[in-house]
Amino acid sequence: MTTAALLTAALTISLAAGCTGTEQPGPADDGRGTDQTQDQDQEPSQEPSQSGLTGESALAVKIDNARAARPHTGTDSADIIYAEQVEGGLSRLMAVYATRLPKVVGPVRSARESDLELLRQFDHPTLAFSGAQGKLMPLIDKAPLNPQTPDKTSGAYYRGTDKPSPHNLYLRPDRLMPSVPGADALTTGFTYGAAPSSGGTKDTSETVRYPAATFRFTWSSSRDRYLVSMDGTPTVTTAGKRLAPATVVVQYVKIRKSDFHDFLGNNTPYTETVGSGKAKVLRDGKAYTVDWKREKARDGTTFTTSGGEPVNFAQGQVWVLFAKA
Repeated sequence: MTTAALLTAALTISLAAGCTGTEQPGPADDGRGTDQTQDQDQEPSQEPSQSGLTGESALAVKIDNARAARPHTGTDSADIIYAEQVEGGLSRLMAVYATRLPKVVGPVRSARESDLELLRQFDHPTLAFSGAQGKLMPLIDKAPLNPQTPDKTSGAYYRGTDKPSPHNLYLRPDRLMPSVPGADALTTGFTYGAAPSSGGTKDTSETVRYPAATFRFTWSSSRDRYLVSMDGTPTVTTAGKRLAPATVVVQYVKIRKSDFHDFLGNNTPYTETVGSGKAKVLRDGKAYTVDWKREKARDGTTFTTSGGEPVNFAQGQVWVLFAKA
């Protein structure tokens, strides 16, 4: 029984972390390093600081989304929350902060290769994460961002007592960001305003499934928001606040095998966020089937109707779930 318990624990850790593997050369502009397709007449970017930023760039935090890591802290203050698939069909979140910085965010977990491509749309963002497998760290260090692990800035991270390790690592954002970056740091390509004049259909409940994770969004007319549930349980913060985004995007993308594996040989999925495809935008209790496009990693993502009309998001928090096309 002791041997079985150890094997079960090892499998659980591997699914949640994914920590060794091999690497292969990737596309020139996949976010893993300097953009090789940069225009010749463009001024070179400045190297990011390794001990915090000036407050002008966005803060992205990798959030542990295993059941044992919930409820989360500080996620209700995020401007954008991205959901991605990781090893074993589980999910992990990336919370992006620009207009508000909570006192505490977490639990914080490890980064993935896909994060570098996703974050390339921001101007030298700070990425807060617990670490990454050894062969991925050099790619993170070369990427145009400010990587912040617990060993970088004294006092930025601490271990809580509310959950068992490794689900108890928390971040104090003000130790990394001396001021609130502001909305201009959200260079995502998203536009906000009135809903499209036509094309929407009533949709008060939407479910997105990964192999081992489920997200459900239920429209609340009294709050003008979508109430979030994960794995069949209402999603609340440690302060008891129900997560309720104003806009939910289900973006259908290519999810392929990456060049990395965990120590049991499970492949780490790579979510491609550069390209084009279909998406479903939920706002105001309606669903809009739209086209998405992101030509280069340094570009934001645009969402348009079939007729080319920009699809505005409602003011408030945005969730983007990357689902397999």
